[in-house]
Amino acid sequence: MISKNMLAALSLSPVIMAAAVQGAPMKAEMIVQIPPIELRAAGSLKTAMNEIIAAYQAQSQTSVAAQYAPSGLLLKRIQEGEKVDIFASANMKHPQALVDVGQGKAVQMFARNQLCAIVQDNVPVTSTNLLDTLLDPKIKVGISTPKADPAGDYAWAVFAKAEAVKPNAQLELETKALQLTGGPESAKPPKDRNPYGWVMENKQADIFLTYCTNAVLAKKEVPSLKVIDLPQELAVGADYGLVVLQGANNAATPLAEFILSAKGQAILTHYGFQPPAK
Repeated sequence: MISKNMLAALSLSPVIMAAAVQGAPMKAEMIVQIPPIELRAAGSLKTAMNEIIAAYQAQSQTSVAAQYAPSGLLLKRIQEGEKVDIFASANMKHPQALVDVGQGKAVQMFARNQLCAIVQDNVPVTSTNLLDTLLDPKIKVGISTPKADPAGDYAWAVFAKAEAVKPNAQLELETKALQLTGGPESAKPPKDRNPYGWVMENKQADIFLTYCTNAVLAKKEVPSLKVIDLPQELAVGADYGLVVLQGANNAATPLAEFILSAKGQAILTHYGFQPPAK
């Protein structure tokens, strides 16, 4: 005859099932499953944030379920009802939009970035002649998709700055720029490939404007690429903000605090991010 313990075990996890069958006492905490912290973060954060999560899980024994995508697309998913505890964006605007409608608590800047140019090795360019090269009709200029991906918005900010250097430069650059990444219809790279390294390896662009942290990762995958700093007159910085959503998992705030802590900041710095402005 099947015992009551065995019947109960059939509806439980394998570990608990074994305990029930063997007659081991089952404490209440054994059958309480704590849901993971649902983290959504900008794609440019993936490598650094995965390391931060690993460090946090090791010290807290708390599970984190992370997904990465362009910040604008993540914002849309949250606005449409996706259950998220923490949103880490590549700008301050998107998390602030959630705070403004009561979906989030205060936005905190946790990192900064800069835009750089990833360049094919056969393109003769320096910071000094970068704008002239971008305007060259023969040069294919790649960017991320504005509005869907803040990296695209920052690229357009570069184009706006170019207007002050050369009349009509903004319109020329916005017209010729190829929106190759960060949009809902953008081609997806193979798994575990840096999207910018993949785009450049496939010669989809001669120059690609993206975050300096992305540029470094792309060059690691495709060593022939060059990374060029933007000249001061075109330089654009990116402020990254995070927000803990209303009704979030109680464990979300400690993770947000860890990201802002010395340990979390050291990991971000290792991957080329700058600390938040004081």
